[in-house]
Amino acid sequence: MLAKDDETLDELTGYGLKIVQPRHGYRFSVDPLLLADFAGIAPGESAVDLGTGCGILPLLLARIEPFCTATGIEFQPAMSELARRNVVLNGLQERVSIVSEDIVALKAHFPVSTFDLVVSNPPYRRPGTGKISPRRGRDEARHETTAALADFLAAAKYLVKESGRICFIYHTCRLVELMAEATRQKLAPLRLRMVHGSGSADARMFLVELAKGRSGELKVEPPLLVRDEEGRYSEEKLRIYRKVDRESIDN
Repeated sequence: MLAKDDETLDELTGYGLKIVQPRHGYRFSVDPLLLADFAGIAPGESAVDLGTGCGILPLLLARIEPFCTATGIEFQPAMSELARRNVVLNGLQERVSIVSEDIVALKAHFPVSTFDLVVSNPPYRRPGTGKISPRRGRDEARHETTAALADFLAAAKYLVKESGRICFIYHTCRLVELMAEATRQKLAPLRLRMVHGSGSADARMFLVELAKGRSGELKVEPPLLVRDEEGRYSEEKLRIYRKVDRESIDN
């Protein structure tokens, strides 16, 4: 049995992935697909995902580029074990690994400047804010617990090579904070892209690329629209999902 009674088995057919997720806990949405597409990865590169959950981001990167390696970091034991199961389920053990650790303790696992690419979809709610979810695992994924945004940026800076890239997806309510903290840690913002539900909706998420040890002018890319003017999934979202049928894509 691939999935237990309290789990679901979901497929991303465009990537040839099967993902086991908690039935009632934290479940990934469109965010990791947008981030994997925005970040990109080249042959021979190594990537690390800070807060990998069920392992979706490393698995996506491994499917996007068959000659890369990817590591997922997850501090919740149950989720890190689930991520390992998903790696095995998709036959990617040789290129994808999962480390059970808090991001504030990664210096004990990796030397400085280990990875070409660092990606992350950090918890966006500060402690004590927002509604408390009755579903186990959701609050740990959405609320900062042992690590805050500054810790995620510091870990990314430590892990990424001088010539590498740091790519985050995050909520717009904390855009100013992220940019200010990146400047404080001497991380240069190179690309910024806002994510909108539609052309008439405010941006709720943003994608950003940062770099250490180099500078450059910030490029603000065209907005990414999830739906078009008629309320259908946009051509770009279909491309990212590797879908051609608008009705077959999950929200």
